[in-house]
Amino acid sequence: MNFSPDYVIGSIRLTFKWIFFGSMVGILAGSASALFLITLDWATSARLANDWLLFLLPLAGLGVGWMYHRYGGRAKGGNALVIDEVHLNQDRIPLRMTPFVLAGTLITHLFGGSAGREGTAIQMGASLADTARRVFGLTGNDRRLMLLAGISGGFSSVFGTPIAGFIFGMEVDTVGRVRYEGIIPCLTSALVGDWVTRAWGATHSHYPLASIIPSTPDIMLKMALAGVIFGLTSRLFVLGIKTVKQVLSRISYPPFRPFIGGVLVIGMTLIIGTTDYSGLSLPLIQNSVRGEGVVMFAFLFKLIMTVITLGSGFLGGEVTPLFVIGSTLGYSLGLMVGLDPAVVAMVGFVAVFAASSNTPIACIFMGIELFGGNIALVTVVGCMVAYLISGHEGIYHTQRIETRKIRLSE
Repeated sequence: MNFSPDYVIGSIRLTFKWIFFGSMVGILAGSASALFLITLDWATSARLANDWLLFLLPLAGLGVGWMYHRYGGRAKGGNALVIDEVHLNQDRIPLRMTPFVLAGTLITHLFGGSAGREGTAIQMGASLADTARRVFGLTGNDRRLMLLAGISGGFSSVFGTPIAGFIFGMEVDTVGRVRYEGIIPCLTSALVGDWVTRAWGATHSHYPLASIIPSTPDIMLKMALAGVIFGLTSRLFVLGIKTVKQVLSRISYPPFRPFIGGVLVIGMTLIIGTTDYSGLSLPLIQNSVRGEGVVMFAFLFKLIMTVITLGSGFLGGEVTPLFVIGSTLGYSLGLMVGLDPAVVAMVGFVAVFAASSNTPIACIFMGIELFGGNIALVTVVGCMVAYLISGHEGIYHTQRIETRKIRLSE
């Protein structure tokens, strides 16, 4: 082992370098997330107070579609561009991605589309990080580490989960690989991003701590069975978005695609008879993890609404809808298999996301951060089984495969 003075000094210098740049990215990402969360609360409140806004969703979609089609440029690549650049490390992520995705997501929520938050936070964090690295002249692997820090800072700050955000930035770009070279920038950015968002006065959802659940063989078996269903639901979600995109791609003028999606969302809302599945649908999560109950097929309604919204081209993330889908499905499964439905809802909350994003380690820690250590073991089982069952295709289609999940043959 090399403990020469040059090695020690070089290590210290490198550590402080990435604490500095990680902190800078965290400040940028945390501030952007704070602005996003505060304005998102306003948009959600305005929608709830004015039901008629839903009927303007097609026109809103047409407007957002035209904005991206006419001026979006490379920003149209979204999360796929961010992850692609972690691998290719070639072209700049434009600064315009930040205001475009912020405005587009707020419009989606204001007019009743079903979407989330993480995609917006990741894109803002990455575009701001890439802009900062251009200012400081960082290139090569340094640029890649800045992007990883932007992802971690955005994810951590928008959900208030710095441990999960730290790991998510290192885990998300490749299936079966964690980029440990990003430890210092990702951890620093995740922590600082979370602190900054809270300092700006933005708030996050709070959930009850899970009750103690014993790790008996029958409970582990039931949770593994639930994990299978969580994984299959994830595959249905990913396939649904892909199918909607393929069908609507036949429309030659892209701005018309979200217009059609808006019409379909209105139709689904009228059929279901409630706006509970519009926007983030956070009350559905709260009811599920508190054991207060949701309708049996709530997960399917949210899945369909989100698939139509995002598949047709509206802006927003997939993750919060996946939290809703997983928690409501988990509640129903808990009742069916004889487990505490609130606990299974908590596991489903992170397991469906773990399967859809191919980030099981980050999701396990997220479950512990949000719901406490009492469900650590069942969360590991649920997330890992869901991850294995879901296949390799996820919501981030530019992910690479380093190690296949299951080797059927040598």
